[in-house]
Amino acid sequence: MVKEKASSYLLEQYKVMQGMEEQREKLERNLPAILNIIQDAEEKGASQNDVATWLIHLKKAAFEANDVFDEFKYEALRRDAKKKGHHRKLGKAAATARFLVPARNPIVLRYRMGKKLSRTVQTIEDLVAEMDKFNFSRHLQQAQPSRQWRQTDSIIIDSDRDIVSRSRDQEKKKIVRMLLDQTSSDMDLMVLPIVGPGGMGKTTFVQLIYNDPAIRKHFELQRWCCVSDDFDVHTIASNICESSEKDREKTLRDLQDIISGKRYLIVLDDVWNRDADKWGKLKTCLRQGGKGSAVLTTTRDSKVAEIMVTGVDEAHSIEKLSEVHLREIVQSRAFSLQNPNSDELDCIFGRIVDRCAGSPLAAKAFGSMLSNKTSMNEWKYTLSKSSICNETSGILPILKLSFDDLPSHMKQCFAFCALFPKDYEINVDLLINLWMAHDFIPAQDGDQPETVGAQIFNELTWRSFFQDVKQTFSHGHPLSESLSLRKRTICKIHDLMHDIALSVMGKECATIVGKPTVNKLLQNPTTPRHVFMSVYGASVVFKKRLIISSLDHLLKKQTAMLQTLFFTDYYHRLDISQYTSLRALHLLGTAYTEQKHLTGQIQHLSFQWT
Repeated sequence: MVKEKASSYLLEQYKVMQGMEEQREKLERNLPAILNIIQDAEEKGASQNDVATWLIHLKKAAFEANDVFDEFKYEALRRDAKKKGHHRKLGKAAATARFLVPARNPIVLRYRMGKKLSRTVQTIEDLVAEMDKFNFSRHLQQAQPSRQWRQTDSIIIDSDRDIVSRSRDQEKKKIVRMLLDQTSSDMDLMVLPIVGPGGMGKTTFVQLIYNDPAIRKHFELQRWCCVSDDFDVHTIASNICESSEKDREKTLRDLQDIISGKRYLIVLDDVWNRDADKWGKLKTCLRQGGKGSAVLTTTRDSKVAEIMVTGVDEAHSIEKLSEVHLREIVQSRAFSLQNPNSDELDCIFGRIVDRCAGSPLAAKAFGSMLSNKTSMNEWKYTLSKSSICNETSGILPILKLSFDDLPSHMKQCFAFCALFPKDYEINVDLLINLWMAHDFIPAQDGDQPETVGAQIFNELTWRSFFQDVKQTFSHGHPLSESLSLRKRTICKIHDLMHDIALSVMGKECATIVGKPTVNKLLQNPTTPRHVFMSVYGASVVFKKRLIISSLDHLLKKQTAMLQTLFFTDYYHRLDISQYTSLRALHLLGTAYTEQKHLTGQIQHLSFQWT
């Protein structure tokens, strides 16, 4: 980003950097040297603390340089707007309204920004001088996927589902039979946990059961609830009832009323709760259902499964995918319209399948990664960098290798998603706009940024960084100005992929979704650049205390660093104008109206979602 902005034609055209050409030239000389080794530096930074520290300082310097050039570009745009007469048109959009900020003294501007630029350039020069001691190697240019290959994406992804469905057929029939036979037993409730390592396909497996025609016909009521880290009984009950009732006890009564006398199947996906009392409180309500009711849960934790299992002898441990089916997935991803055969390829495929350790997610990630390799040597090199999955690391090494294989701009786009909570339904259009606001999308001749952003999203989905992509219709938020029905595309991120994003972003993201995250942030203060807050359904008192104790405390001393503010529901009055580096702002419609006059004063703000 900095390299591109340092050579901006606008800066040259409007001479806003007069007297600083030498500093800009130094950056233009040093940045390519960094970019040539950045991939190796990122890979070594995962295991070498001194390299990781070097990268942190480099990133900080890059952010500072980015802000400096954006301020110069802003000044150039303001002069361009003034020249064209746009600065007097009060009725234009917010982007034009920002040009109404009074012009600053150009001498003062150059002096202040010159000092900033000189400090940043010196930092980057020092970092370049340190590179030699790390013995970084230059990275090879990655081959880009062909158009022909990408046109087969949906076919291949459907093929993956078919392979998994076939591989799980006998296992699925066993669980379906247990659920159907539950009606003839004397028990009022069966709770069957599906337990296994991350990436083994537990959620996909339960989806196959949940959507089985015999199951849909048998159960009068079916509900699916994503639980994740915070096992909040009120939230789970609200999701099952599909309500937004705030009174906790009334929500539990509503749950009992809804399931009373009905034979139901409820799925609690991704459970981590080891608190038997919390589970006991929810189970007491669930026992009010009709005879033959059942709950399926998915979890990685065998202790959680032991606490929840009811009416059966033990939890169901999901089986590893067979080598035959893993090989099918890898091959369907690695090749497009042809399927070449050779003894050497056969040997490599065998070693790849061993690496995947029975995980369909690992097979998809590995196969997608190989699809961009154009020679046998590249395949061998990729294989040599991978390691066999074990009980400690799981498939994370393969997923991290898949991330390392991405082009730099795609790494930035995906790592940014650490901002969102696990299991969060991400609005794809909103996500692409956020990428644009942060300049993650590289300019391409003839293509709009939205188009390039959609291509990046599709590529990341193809590589399994995003999943569960679907179109849906929804009403606007009840507190927003518009309640019209909207069509949108949403997606999710697998928990393990989310862990990869978190490992890259470190403490740059602060995600506040309830009391546990508030306590964690207060105990371990961070200096985030991106903040996400969602407390929908919490009491007003808790919301106010949450904001005061966490957000204000969190941001008070680093307002100049903050680049993203993302509120999903409750909004607390903030002086938005103090966040001088803010680039993306997500507010409710009414809150945006209140803050609109302040957002016009923030030079870097390029995206406002209302």
